[in-house]
This record gives sequence, structure tokens and C-alpha cells, in this order.
Amino acid sequence: IGVAALAIVLAYAASGRMGFELMPTVEADLAEATAELPVGTPASRVRAVAEQISSAATAVVAKGGGDTLSTGVYTRITENQVRVQIFLTDAATRPISTSEVTQRWRQQTPPIADAQFVRFASDSGGPGGGPALTIELSHRDVAVLDQASSALAALLAEFPSVADVDDGFQAGKDQFNLTLLDAGRSLGLTARDIATQVRAAFFGAEVLRQQRGRNEVRVMVRLPENERRQVGDVTTLLIRTPAGTYVPLNTVAHIDPGHAYDSISRRDGRRTVQVSGNVTPSSEAGQVVASVQAENLPQLQKDFPGLSYSLEGRQADMRDAISSLGLGFLLALALIYTLLAIPFGSYVQPAIVMFAIPFGIFGAIIGHVLMGYSMSIISVMGVIALSGVVVNDSLVMVHYANQRRALGDSPFEAIVHSGARRFRPIMLTTLSTFGGLAPMIFETSRQARFMIPMAISVGFGILFATAITLLLVPCLYMIVEDIRDRLGFSEAPASPSPAAVSVP
Repeated sequence: IGVAALAIVLAYAASGRMGFELMPTVEADLAEATAELPVGTPASRVRAVAEQISSAATAVVAKGGGDTLSTGVYTRITENQVRVQIFLTDAATRPISTSEVTQRWRQQTPPIADAQFVRFASDSGGPGGGPALTIELSHRDVAVLDQASSALAALLAEFPSVADVDDGFQAGKDQFNLTLLDAGRSLGLTARDIATQVRAAFFGAEVLRQQRGRNEVRVMVRLPENERRQVGDVTTLLIRTPAGTYVPLNTVAHIDPGHAYDSISRRDGRRTVQVSGNVTPSSEAGQVVASVQAENLPQLQKDFPGLSYSLEGRQADMRDAISSLGLGFLLALALIYTLLAIPFGSYVQPAIVMFAIPFGIFGAIIGHVLMGYSMSIISVMGVIALSGVVVNDSLVMVHYANQRRALGDSPFEAIVHSGARRFRPIMLTTLSTFGGLAPMIFETSRQARFMIPMAISVGFGILFATAITLLLVPCLYMIVEDIRDRLGFSEAPASPSPAAVSVP
């Protein structure tokens, strides 16, 4: 029954119903909105977007408590990016949480059609910050990668809990791609000749450097402004050939309008792009990722052959943290087993004592469910710390049973006497440990939420593990003795000397 209950609880946690996140959400003292527009967007349009977002922030503050909620709204414009921050009052003073402010702000802000992405955050900075989910796509063909990222972003936007989706592609400034034609080659022109002359005509060619005091002045020569203001001036630009004649640019080169990329990311020589989004609540990001991996990404790879993906951002940090903690947990278990095997002089009895550790995990999960918290890396750290605590009760019980057997009791009599005699110290140890952690577990401060999951893991873990251990450890002790008896390994314990054994 105990093992079945443990399996059910572990399956419930693994199913994603209680959620799992990298770090517990700690509310910041500010809510932030970031909007990024295409490179080259007129400054008037950027200011209009900033006004829309800041006006929505002001409306949220007015409806949410005014001065009791916020100390001010700050807007910053950097070329094509707008960042608006609502500075909030202390957590104990403001009437609503930062996440609620962010949610209302998102609903109040009108859609911005020309924005590449608009993202709202209530936990910016610190561990666990950034988008709740990030999926990195990789492909050798940039055009295919662009289409795949747009398709994935559209799929993520269909999830009701996902918002602020960014397809990762940020088109840069408009540019002309020039390709040398055969006509140009026949005239003796090279791609370098054309690039040099186009650059000199529109950007300028340096002809002189002059020192003026501590400053160096560069003199640039280029076409007059009225000959380089229109797009048509590019096609009609005259290119000088090696023979000294002039020909229009569009007769010696193909002019293809395009866009420059703000940044180029590569992994293992392949172009990559990261599709990201926020999930509310963030603990459900694992369910969204699991659903996308099972249903959407395989179909996306079929639609775009050669496409590969990986989980980055919080998912990558979580994967690395779980891997390192798992290795540390195994080393800790091996050390505990060694430290128990030496005094017991047995390979089996340490396993009986350590049998309580999984039920500590049982209690940690139940505690998170009862307190309304999702599991996190901090919770796992508490579980690892718990593994060294819950063995104490089992150790006391098995050690006393061994002492009773050394005095001549049968295994059944020894474990029964041990449970009765050690019940009070076991319960006192458990209740005192839980009582010491209770102030942290039941703390209502919003800023304390970061450490509460660890206290829940240790406190509820030892509480549940003790209650179950008082029943299951004696059962396991007798099961092991029955197996040893059937296999003929049982031996009558040696009678200890009075100085060697002291039974209270």
C-alpha cells in the first residue's frame, strides 16, 4: 500500500498537473513592457507606440489604487525599441500583486500591428527571469528558417496560456543586394569595383585627413544631396568602367531589394532563431512544451525538411540544474549508504534505513499541493537536504532493534519493542523539526516565496516520512528477516557483553 501510494504521488507530479518551474516566482517592485518595432521605423511612430503603452500603464495605476500602487511610470525610447516601467510601492503596501498589474496592463494596451513583439514582465531580472519558454530552431536555409519560426510562433499563440509570442526574426534596415551581370564582366568590372563606387557615391570616399589641435578631421567626397535622396538615384547611378566610360548601374548589376538582419546567430555552423513566449502561470510552461514536442514540432520537421530544434532559455537552465542536482543526489545517497553500512556491519540494513528517503519525497510533493506551490529547483534542493534528515528516525529504530536481538529477542519482538520504545524520541524529533520550519512555511510575505518551497520540502517531507516510516520500516525489517530465514542466512545473534550493550 505504501509503495502504491508513493507511485501515485510521483506519477501525479510527473504528469505536470502541479507544475514545475526553474525558480519560484518572486515579484519584482516594477512591472515592465517592452515593444520592439522594425529597424528604420520613423521616430514619430516609435513615440506614438510609447504613448500608447504608457497611457495604458497610467490607466491601470489609476484603477488599481493610484499612489498606493505606484510611485511613477518611466518611459525610455532607444531607436526602434520602447521600454515602459511601472515602479510599484512596497509589497506590503500595494493592493494588488505585480503579476496582476502586468496582466491588467496587457489587457489595457491596444494591439500594435507593426511591432515585432510586445512583451510584459513582472519578474524581470534575477534567476528564473526571461520568457517562460524558448525553442531554438536551426536550418541551413535562412528563408526556410524564417517560415518555420513564423509557423511555430502561430502554433504557440493558439495556446490560451501563452502570450507575448516572438518568432525571433527581426528584420533590419532595407538594403539593396547587388549582383554583377555578364554585361558588367564583359566591360571589365568586378563586384569590388561596383561596391567601391556605390559606397563612395552615397556614403563618401575619404580624400583627406587634417589635424586640428587634438582632433583629426576627415574630409569625405560624395554625390550632392539632390542626387542621392531618392531610391531611383541608385538605379541611375553611373559606374565608371576600366576603359573610362560610364554606364548605368542597373545595366551592369542586378539590384534586389531586401533586408539586413540585426543579428545573426549560429550553432555548429547552422543559422538559428529562438521562438519564445510567456506562459501564465509560468509553472505550466512544461505542459506547453511537452504538448508542442509531442504534436507540433514533429509535424513542423516534416513540413520543413532539415529543420532541427532544441529547448533553450529556462528549459535549458532547468535541464542543466536537474542533471547536476541528480548527480549530487546519487553521490549523497552513496555516502549515506557507506556511513550506515560501516557501523551496522551489513549490506542490507542500510537499505532498510534508506527506505524512508522516497517517502520524504512523497511528503514534499503532498506539502506543495497542500500549500498551493508548484515544484521548482529550490524544492528539489530541499528534497536532497531532506534525504539526510529522514534517515534519522529509521536509524534509531533499526539500531534499537539490533540491540534487542543481541539480547536474545526474536526479530518480531525486537522490532515491536523498538517501535514502542523509540516512538517518543522519533515523534519529538519530527515535530520539533517541522515546528522550527513552520514560521517559514506559513510566511505570507511575497518576498519570502523564494525560500518557502525548500522549507516545505524539508518540513512536510520529514512529517509524512516519519508517519509512514513507523509502519513501513518494521514491515520491511520483517520481510528482510523472512527472506534471510528462507534462504538459510539467519544466524543467532551473539550475546553481547554488558559493557558493550546498553539498552535504555
